[in-house]
Amino acid sequence: MISATVAFALFMQLGCTPLAAAPAPAAAARLEAADAWIRWLPADLPAAGYLKLSNPSGVPATLIGASSPTYAQVTLHRSLDDGDRMQMKPVERITIAAHSSLDFEASGYHMMLMQATKPVKPADHVPITLQFADGSTLLVQFEVRKPDAG
Repeated sequence: MISATVAFALFMQLGCTPLAAAPAPAAAARLEAADAWIRWLPADLPAAGYLKLSNPSGVPATLIGASSPTYAQVTLHRSLDDGDRMQMKPVERITIAAHSSLDFEASGYHMMLMQATKPVKPADHVPITLQFADGSTLLVQFEVRKPDAG
């Protein structure tokens, strides 16, 4: 049997540190969300979510998903003009560069919200959790607005 002192010495020689904790994810802590809203559509049609994400830190942050207890499915999308028409395509990730902000809007990045789990109407507030590549999350309250409310 190896003594605790010998085991510790071997552990240190291998370049390990005892009880080393993984660094806590911090990306979401440095991001700021503003003007978060959902374009409401009647009859349980898919809705769209928009916001402005600001990253005042010196490190890029990568959004990889979103979820909400109010919608069964929340996906990231981007609308692109291919010259003849606008196309909406799902995306796996959206990077917010360091010291910058990104506006989610109908003609660019946005979230598609499908299959409401309960009735949603204008003036409601819907929680959406944004998920980042580093494992961090950011809970944002989205206001539901009529399509013409902007």
